[in-house]
Amino acid sequence: MDQGTRGELISRLAEAIGSVTTAHPLRVAIDGPPAAGKTTLADELAVVLRAQDRDVVRATIDDFLFPRAQRYRRGQYSAEGCYFDAHDHAALCRVLLDPLGPGGDRRFQHAVYDRDTDTPSSPPATTAPADAVLLFDGVFLLRPELIDRWDLRIFVSVPFEQTVDRARDRGTAPAGSTVDTAEIERSWRNRYIPSQQLYFATARPTDHADIIVYNDQLQRPTWEVRPHSSIHRI
Repeated sequence: MDQGTRGELISRLAEAIGSVTTAHPLRVAIDGPPAAGKTTLADELAVVLRAQDRDVVRATIDDFLFPRAQRYRRGQYSAEGCYFDAHDHAALCRVLLDPLGPGGDRRFQHAVYDRDTDTPSSPPATTAPADAVLLFDGVFLLRPELIDRWDLRIFVSVPFEQTVDRARDRGTAPAGSTVDTAEIERSWRNRYIPSQQLYFATARPTDHADIIVYNDQLQRPTWEVRPHSSIHRI
């Protein structure tokens, strides 16, 4: 385990990405519970990689949701619904992960769903360079349906109780915000945390991660490379 500044962590992750060689774009999963800091970490990493003249594709699981009626068909607070019904993994593989993988034509779409309108989305296809990096953040990325689609697997770990605090802080941060903190608390405790517990029990994501980032101290994170990882230097 190593500990360092935020900048040192991002630098180490960029080195890890540079150490993995593939004949197709490198597909990096940035997994972890809600409010763990996955999106922020992916965005910071994208800045560093682009500064190194690496082509970066940024995408997120939030753009591969099923419509709301399907996501919540088991109920608004169903943990099973969150895990089994929320995300269109088949579309994710079809339009993004497989085109960027072995034998793919590198023509991809970064989204299939518009959350603001709760409608399907079909952005124009783009062709990625062979040496591009896909930084994909989201929940449940190391589940059986997706595990073999990643070339590098990063898991961002934060205690579940801390994710509740972060979600509550995010909900009340804007000036004059009217977000119902009781609703945030209920969603986390009834849906999001139990769904993560289900994920851990069935998929054991940290067993499959190449790198685990312990992100409870945002400015002083700790990280480790798992023994099974093919990354020899980070």
